[in-house]
Amino acid sequence: MFGDDEARGPRPLPARRALVDDVYDAVLGLLMDRVIEPGARVNIDAVARDLDVSPTPVREALTRLESEGLVAKRALKGYVAAALLDEAGLRDLYDMRELLEPEAARRASTHLDDDTESELAESVVQMRAASAPDEDESFRNYRRFIDEDLHFHHLIAEHAQSPLLSEAIVRLRSHMHLYRLNFRHDFEADTVSEHERILDALRRRDAHAAAEAMRAHIENSYERLGPALARRTADASE
Repeated sequence: MFGDDEARGPRPLPARRALVDDVYDAVLGLLMDRVIEPGARVNIDAVARDLDVSPTPVREALTRLESEGLVAKRALKGYVAAALLDEAGLRDLYDMRELLEPEAARRASTHLDDDTESELAESVVQMRAASAPDEDESFRNYRRFIDEDLHFHHLIAEHAQSPLLSEAIVRLRSHMHLYRLNFRHDFEADTVSEHERILDALRRRDAHAAAEAMRAHIENSYERLGPALARRTADASE
C-alpha cells in the first residue's frame, strides 16, 4: 500500500511491447498525473502490485526516469518523485528550451511529410476544442489541452533529424508537462494561436520563420507561467 506521502491508482499497461517500456510509460503516467505526488516516495512493491508485474521492471523504469530527472534516489528512502521547479529552475528550463526548440523547428521545416503536417494540424484543432469553456469537464479538457501541447512539440522534435536534439527536448518537456499540471491559468487561447503560427511556418517550409515563431512562443510562455510561480512562492512565504 502507498503511505501517507504516496498515492496509488490503477494503471493498466499499454499494448504489448517490451515489458520495461510498458512499465516505464505506466510509471511516467503515475508521475505526470500526480498519482505519485511531487516529492513523494515511490513504493516499488506497491507500484509493481498495481501494475501486476514484478519489482524488477519497475526498478528499471525508475532508473530511466532518474536519468531524465523525474525521480531521484535518496539514501534510506529509495526513489522520490522530483519536486516542482522553483523560480530559478523554471528560468533555466526556459533558457534551455529557447536554445533547443527553435533549432528543432528550423530543421523540421525541411523534413515534414504530409502525414506529420496533418497530425500537427489535428493537434492544434484538438487544443482549440479543449480550450473551449466547459465547467463540467474543465480539468479533463485542461489535461487534454496540455497533452496535445506536449504532442505538438514532441512531433516537431522528432522530425528535426537529430536523435540527441529530440531526446533533450523530450526530457525538458516532461518537466514542463509536470509543471503545467500544477499551475492552471488562462493561457490556452494564446498558446493555440502561437502553435498556429508555428504550423503556418512549417507548412510554408520557411525554416527561419519556423524558428522565430517557436522562439516567440517559448518567450511568451515564460511570461505567462513565470509570474504564476512567483505568486505561488510569495503566497507560500506569507
